[in-house]
Formats: sequence, C-alpha cells, structure tokens
Amino acid sequence: MHAETGKAQERPGAARNGVDRRALIAGGGAVLAAGVGAGAVALTRGRSAAPPPPVAVAAAPPFHGERQAGVTAPQQPATLLLALDLAPAAVSDGRGVLRSLLGELSRVLAEAVGGTAADPRLRGGEPAQLSSLVGVGPGLAARLGLNVPPALAELPAFPGDRLEPARGGGDLVVQLCAADRWPPTVVAELLGAAARSAGATVRWTQPGFLPRTPPGSTPRNLFGYKDGTANPAEAEAKQWVWGPPGPYEHGTVLVYRRIRMDTAGFAALPEDRRDLAMGRRLVDGTPLTGTAEHDDPDIYTKNPDGSYVIPNSAHVRLTSPRLDSGARMLRRGYSYDDAPDDRGLLFCAFVRDPEQFTRVQNRLAAKDALNPFLVHTASAVAYVLPGAPEGGALGEGLWA
Repeated sequence: MHAETGKAQERPGAARNGVDRRALIAGGGAVLAAGVGAGAVALTRGRSAAPPPPVAVAAAPPFHGERQAGVTAPQQPATLLLALDLAPAAVSDGRGVLRSLLGELSRVLAEAVGGTAADPRLRGGEPAQLSSLVGVGPGLAARLGLNVPPALAELPAFPGDRLEPARGGGDLVVQLCAADRWPPTVVAELLGAAARSAGATVRWTQPGFLPRTPPGSTPRNLFGYKDGTANPAEAEAKQWVWGPPGPYEHGTVLVYRRIRMDTAGFAALPEDRRDLAMGRRLVDGTPLTGTAEHDDPDIYTKNPDGSYVIPNSAHVRLTSPRLDSGARMLRRGYSYDDAPDDRGLLFCAFVRDPEQFTRVQNRLAAKDALNPFLVHTASAVAYVLPGAPEGGALGEGLWA
C-alpha cells in the first residue's frame, strides 16, 4: 500500500473538485423546496417566483495538453482500468496499426471528455469530470522498437506474489476516472469497439472506487487507514515522477498492482497492533512519532528501551523516502470489491523509473508487518504517454 512516498500535501479527493452526486441531489431537493415555498408566497402577492440560482460545477479537465489529465486532474470517486493487446504483426504493420489505434482512442476520449460524443449515454447527464490516461507496455515497445524511456521494463518477481496473468500486463493500459461509474463503463465499451476494429482485444478490465470524504481530507482504504497522506510536490515530481527534459518530459511510468486484502483478519487484531503494523494511528492517520496526520514520520525516533517508535517492520518505515535516497512516487490508488473474499487495493503509482517501485517492494516483501494480510494478484507497467496537442493524437513521439 506504500503509505509514505513524499512530503505532506493535501490530496484532491472525490468531491473536492467536482460535484458529489448524492450531495447534489440532496442540495437540489432543498433548493426546490425553498423555491416552491417562495413561489407560493410570491403568488399570494401577485408576483412570480424567481428560479433558483444555478449550481456551480467545476469544468472537466481538458483532454488535450502537455500531460494526460488522468495523472494530473483531481482524483475522482470512480475508476476503470483496462488493458488492450494488439494482434501479432510485423514491425512496420504493427506500428501502423498502433498509430491508427492511438488516433482512434484519442478521438473517443477527446469527445467523451469534451461532451461531444455521439453516444446518447454520454449526453444530458450530470458533469462526469472524466479524465483518462493511455500507456504503452514494455513488451509492445520492445516488439515495435518504440521511442520510450530506456528504463521502461517489466517488474521482477517478488516473494509472495500470486499473479494471475489474465488480470495483468497488456500492450496498452488505459485508466478512466470520473464522478461515478457510468461514464467509464460506457467509454470503456467504446474503446473496446475501437480496439476490435483495429484487430486488438481487451485483455482485462478492473473497476475501483474511493469512499466519500470531506473536502481536504484523505480517503481511507479497506483496512480503515488513511491512504495517500503524502505525495510529492511539483518540484519533487519533476525529479521523481515526470521524465527528464526532452522527449519524455511530460510522460511518466504507471506501476499497477492489484492487492487482495484480508480485511477481516486484519480487523481482528487489537487496534494498537494494527497501528504498529501500519506506523500510523487508525483514528486520525497521525504517524506514531507525530501529533498530526501530515507530520513527517520520523523513522529514527526511539523508545526509552532503544526500540524504534515506528517498528522495523512497519509499513510506513519500509516505504519511507529516507530509505531510498529521497525517491518518491505519486500515488492515486483505489479500492476494489469484486467478491466477498476478493477485495482490496488497486495500487497505482507514477514514477520516472519503475526501479523506484522495485526497491520499495523488495523491502516490503522481506518484512512488512502487513504481509500476512496482503496478496498481490495482478501487475502491469506502462509508459504513460505525454499529452496530445490540440488537434493531435496520443503517441506522436513514439515513432522517432
């Protein structure tokens, strides 16, 4: 779950930069009731009632831009990830198919985000706050000789992994995020149709969600702990998340892990033991060495008996940037609930080099106190392409 990857920074959550559906309905009901009452009074006085003021809605992040909005836009409550596989082909033919497919994916996504999609299921509803990202997998990049960061590579095997090949990998990885599940579901269908027209297939899909949280607060994961308290600031992200100046500057690498969580088993532990395993307090997310959620965990503070306040096996300690030369990951994780015995975390981290994740995961696999309650069941790596210029398509730098 990689709880510590950067300095304290307010995490944009579901209802922070969008409109919460249930809150909007409830608020709309209140406005309607107030309007009816005001109208009745006005009519008794021979005047017509004024309509209720419009509800302000944040603009959806644009599809076109230097970076893909699926990485930079405020995190929304619903997500859907999917992977596509291209049919085997010669390099020249494969490049042509990929260029054409990326153009079609760009068109579908731009229309869906911009509200101009012809599909009636994407029109006339509440603002979706849809954002997306598209990434290229290491295998496809190697087969077609694409211009991707040299560090792009599959992850090594980690102790304890129980990966299901059908749930991970992929030539292309797409993530859709929105205010509710409807837009990603419809857009994923349209993307799948475009892929099939190009001879590609949908390899896997995975929905996820975030809990409702008050503005400015950190969402909790299914263990009940706040997840995502610390993410890198922009200056740090330029060093650890985005590519260096040059052709990869506005791209990044997505590391995706589907992690099954034994929520019942973990909940059976006394709360103080859970806090020691995590390195934070359940009640408010405060690190064991701090007094507020966003305090930087001090992994070197000791108890009078010489033991560390944040134990050697605590998740927070093992993921601390202090153990990794300051390297940080941008995390935008989601929960999932696919069956009574299959729920957990969709870990989505963005890094310049996937080796950053590998170093952290090796430490976690060796002695994380959470290991008895976690199983990694799927994995994927993808180079998240720089954004598409206005009037252009994703992937224009792949052919250099």
